Amino acid sequence: MERCGYVALVGAPNAGKSTLLNQLVGAKIAIVSPKVQTTRARVTAIALEGSSQLIFVDTPGIFKPSKRLEKAMVEAAWGGAQDADRIVLIVDAVKGITADVERIIDGLQKSGRRAHVILNKIDALKRDRLLGLAESLSRQEIFDDIFMISALNGDGVDDLRAALAKEMPAGPWLYPEDQLALAPMRHLAAEITREKLFLRMNQELPYSLTVETESWEERKDGSIKIQQIIFVSRANHKPIVLGKGGQTIKKIGALAREELEEMLGCRVHLFLFVKVREKWLDDPERYQEMGLDFPKDS
Repeated sequence: MERCGYVALVGAPNAGKSTLLNQLVGAKIAIVSPKVQTTRARVTAIALEGSSQLIFVDTPGIFKPSKRLEKAMVEAAWGGAQDADRIVLIVDAVKGITADVERIIDGLQKSGRRAHVILNKIDALKRDRLLGLAESLSRQEIFDDIFMISALNGDGVDDLRAALAKEMPAGPWLYPEDQLALAPMRHLAAEITREKLFLRMNQELPYSLTVETESWEERKDGSIKIQQIIFVSRANHKPIVLGKGGQTIKKIGALAREELEEMLGCRVHLFLFVKVREKWLDDPERYQEMGLDFPKDS
């Protein structure tokens, strides 16, 4: 009997949701970086487990927002959870039950939704602390099962996927067998470049920039020409992205192009341009491009 359903992955920033999503699907769908709030919008990926099709929704980290973009991200996260057949809360086992985790638990309780708990990064924690954390979470009446995994090396991920597959509602698959993600390639390509920027830039700059794919041209020789714009919010950010003699953006472009060629299986000609758009964080069109609803309140 075929089964198909949606699973929302929620958690505090940097809990490992995107890393877990990539492990569950067996391919890189969501970008990953050590910096918090890397995921800005919902990322939807598809995995098969036996006769079940699991549609995973990786949501932005849930925290107490203060800026417009942060509010849009948190709203997207809760929206993804409300629409799912099953919610999975991912907790960084090293950090434990933080204020952000408590905030998510409170939100789930108020919404009347139940969830599974995943303790991630268990390879970095001693067994007694891990068991104590699991016991504390098990006292919450909204949780069903607790899974212990390492999203980084894949420990426990197969068992988690198998358990979730059995819980999906009976029904036909919604997507083709070979489809891994719902986002268009233009969006995934922009996200790959943004990931490289996150990894190369200093602590603050990544949050004031975004990347959009302006054009996508498939050439007769089988290669693809991609032009992308990196929007920064301040004029003094542009030379930082470019680097001395353009070396920084060249390196970022080379890293992004290499990954795009591996993903697309063909030669890629990637051209990056940096533009200053001082108020892009207040521009509804930029939010729409990122797949976010524009919050009216800043």
